[in-house]
Amino acid sequence: MIISNSNYFRSHRNDLRRLLWTLCALVFVISMITNPRLVFDGALTGLTAWWNIVFPALLPFFIVSELLMNFGVVHFMGVLLEPVMRPLFNVPGAGSFVMAIGFSSGYPIGSMITARLRSQGLCTRVEAERLMSFTNNSSPLFMLAAVAVGMFNNPSLGWIIAGAHYLSNLTLGFALRFYARSDTEYIPGSPPRNRGLISQAFATALQVQRKDNRPLGKVMGDAVRNAVTNLLNIGGFIILFAVIIKLLTNAGCISTIAGWLGIFLLPLGFSPEILPALASGLFEMTIGSKLASEAAAPLLQQVVAIGMILAWSGLSVHAQVAGMISETDIRMTPFIITRVAHSLLAGLYTYVIFLCCNPLETAATATTSAIKWQDVSVVYLNMQLFLCFIISLLTIISLGIILHLVSRIRF
Repeated sequence: MIISNSNYFRSHRNDLRRLLWTLCALVFVISMITNPRLVFDGALTGLTAWWNIVFPALLPFFIVSELLMNFGVVHFMGVLLEPVMRPLFNVPGAGSFVMAIGFSSGYPIGSMITARLRSQGLCTRVEAERLMSFTNNSSPLFMLAAVAVGMFNNPSLGWIIAGAHYLSNLTLGFALRFYARSDTEYIPGSPPRNRGLISQAFATALQVQRKDNRPLGKVMGDAVRNAVTNLLNIGGFIILFAVIIKLLTNAGCISTIAGWLGIFLLPLGFSPEILPALASGLFEMTIGSKLASEAAAPLLQQVVAIGMILAWSGLSVHAQVAGMISETDIRMTPFIITRVAHSLLAGLYTYVIFLCCNPLETAATATTSAIKWQDVSVVYLNMQLFLCFIISLLTIISLGIILHLVSRIRF
């Protein structure tokens, strides 16, 4: 009886969820019909961003990742780096390939490769959720070129933003090794070695290649076709959310969300001018980053806001990730929780790194007057750094508690 009641409530909850999404779709369609000009401008903005930035930046990585997986490089790295990835992040050695591609290319390729590993039985569901949660990063090209040079005309800011972005995600990777450690699913590792680690890795890669009887031309053609298909899906999400942001801005929803964010951020010293950028960044990181760079706020707050936006990545990227893993049993809940933690840690790390690397600018923004770095109290600086450390520690502990509770829920 208890089981039947549980199934009833779960089915009822799913029905309510479907009705809610149907209502949202109807409201969206009505908004499109009544605001055709805004829809066209939003779609054009999204299409331009996808064609000029996303498509040329990600297409080579998508093709190369497909080829390397077909040629057994993932299996090679899985055997070779198992002794490193398992103790550090509690993921199989094949996760090193996801990590390398994810950290060097950008959203959402990490989730795509993680889904492939899961579908090929190279990792468990929990391991896939760990991998996907800390290997999805903003593109280094976007942070170093588009943001630092294109938006700020200051290349040094790119290293601050990228350093904080990657460091905070690696911190989460270390913390996620404790996520769902009691999981019972197990995938056997490599058989006992009777040869060197490198020799066994090469043997594993050759074994994978022997199983794939496709000619080279077929392998390359499939890789290009799959890469273009995935990028078309990504382009659709980008255009869709660009239209949604246009409609929400016109309806005043972005201003309302900015007001809600101000309840938490204004007491921390954030300028009201930076709040609309953060509100837009909740939906799409490129638009949010552009607005943050143009906001009439101190440079420190602009950089911190962009660090938080890029770490959160936006609902547009979340939808892309959901599409990548839709044919697997990987859950989105750990990914979304981790993105919140990543945003908080990235903001803190950006603040600390900016404080250390740009002391004159930080002192100027903190006192709104032209003072010198040596006039700033060392005790005050140490208190700020200590506070950042405490908040970072509390963020990681909270993440661990939340993910532990999530791992015990049956979806």
